[in-house]
Formats: sequence, C-alpha cells, structure tokens
Amino acid sequence: MKQVTNTVLMVRPVAFRMNEQTAVNNYFQEELALKNEEINKKAQTEFDQFVTKLTSAGITVLVLNDDKTLDTPDSIFPNNWVSTHENGNVAIYPMYAENRRRERREEFFELLEDSGFEINNIVDYTEAEEEGIFLEGTGSIILDRVNEKAYCALSARADEDLFIEFCEEFEYLPVIFTAYQSVDGKRLPIYHTNVMMCVAEEFCVICLDCIDDKKERKFVLNQLKEAGKEIISISEKQMHQFAGNMLQVANAEGKKYLVMSSSAHQSLNKGQIENISKYCEILSSDLETIETCGGGSARCMMAEVFLPKK
Repeated sequence: MKQVTNTVLMVRPVAFRMNEQTAVNNYFQEELALKNEEINKKAQTEFDQFVTKLTSAGITVLVLNDDKTLDTPDSIFPNNWVSTHENGNVAIYPMYAENRRRERREEFFELLEDSGFEINNIVDYTEAEEEGIFLEGTGSIILDRVNEKAYCALSARADEDLFIEFCEEFEYLPVIFTAYQSVDGKRLPIYHTNVMMCVAEEFCVICLDCIDDKKERKFVLNQLKEAGKEIISISEKQMHQFAGNMLQVANAEGKKYLVMSSSAHQSLNKGQIENISKYCEILSSDLETIETCGGGSARCMMAEVFLPKK
C-alpha cells in the first residue's frame, strides 16, 4: 500500500459560483461582489494555473471538463463524491447538497479507463441520500492508507454508521471524533475533516484546537503517533486560511510535494515550513476565488488516482 500517488483527476469548472445549498453549513464560504460569470472566469484562470504548476512539477493531471447543462457549481471539488483504491475498487459517496449529486458522471470513469487505469469494482453508497445520510468522500474521510486508519470528524456531511460501514468494507480502522470552529461566537461542527487535517506519508498537519474534547484529541494524537507521524500543529486562524486543506503527491520520479493554496502557504510560520520541508517540497498556487466562493481549497480539487494500471 502507498500513501502518495503521482496521478490526480481534476474537473475544470464551467458554472462555478457560490453554492447556496452548501453555504448552510460550510462556514468558509463568502459572497463576492461579482457576477457569476466573472466568478467562473476567475475560477477557471486559477484552475488552469494550478494544473500548470502541478504538471510542471511532473505530477500527472487528468482533466475532465464540467458539463454546463448540469449546473454543478461545486464540480471543481471531485474528491467529495469519489475515491479510488489500489485494489481497483472505487467508492461513490452520498452528498449533502442535492445539486452536488449531479457531479457523479460516467465520463469520470471513462477518462480513468482511457488513461490506462483498471476499475474492478464500484462500491456505491449513494442510496443513503434517500434517508438523509451523507459521507462526502475524502472530504469527510482522511485515509492513512499504509497504516489502514481512517479519520473522520462527524458532521451533517459525515454519518458515523456509514463511515463505520465504509471502514469495514475497505478494511480501515475508524478514528472518529468531532471538530468545531468558532462562528459568530458559537462552536459549530466543521463541515469536512480535510479542512482541519492532512495525513501525509511521514507527518500530519492538523488543527488540534478544533477538537474540543480532550479525550478525543488525545485519542486522535495517539493514533497518529502510533502510525509514526510527526505532528505539525496549526491554529484555527491558519485553518481558516486553508492550511489544513493540503495533499501530498509525487511526480513520476517519486519526488514528493505538499500541495496547498497560496493563502495556506502564506499563513504558515517559519517553524511549520521547516518541518514540512524536511519531508517534501511545498507547491502552492493562488486559489483565492475558489476558496472564497467554494469554501474549499487545493486538496478538495484533486481526486487521487490509486487504481492499478491495465
């Protein structure tokens, strides 16, 4: 098993805007005083520059164009509806926002197969939507693939029972906790685990301040330490700059990068950058429009490809 892939699949947006259906519990989203067309244009520019940075570093990026007829403002975040695994399994997840369910497209799998990847089995959890139960892919679930542990902060978008079912099916040890952020003086659940933690090969970037329950915090820390991860702690303020929303990837030669947005990179202090740099190079790109309107960042934009080659 490997933790890091050299191939990601990304979806180029055609109707990107602030999604009113996700804003109800994604407190990272903000309104921009721009027309939707202008917002989409800016997002496309940020997307294209990001892809260029990744490919220039030797990372393989498969780009799928969004379909305008579907009106899917969040299609740029494919990691929430699908995950791929080394044994050829693919999981498809139930989504909280109704308009996000249209993001699940056959073309995604066709692109993977056309690129020489093999899909052996699709595990489909989407029926849970009918019961109002959700689990939003590697937004909700942070996988330590090598140590077979899965971390999940429970929220309206991460159901405990379904997460346990996923862990049983994919053979992961479930590490369950709750994570909060301060919104207008209240502590409210964080919508996705991947905004507050990132598990890389040898380290973990995590906002421990979000785990209010001391026992839960200790439990998560113990699981990470047991897996041999160096803990790189970030503050809640840094998390709001998307410093938890990172992904470690590799290029064809095996050189590793920690991918993040410019705002995440700029929020890090010298010590944190030095700690990360012991293990890999930082690759960052400006994603300001995508972050502001979409409430997601670099990690959310990359669906990792772990499938075997044909």
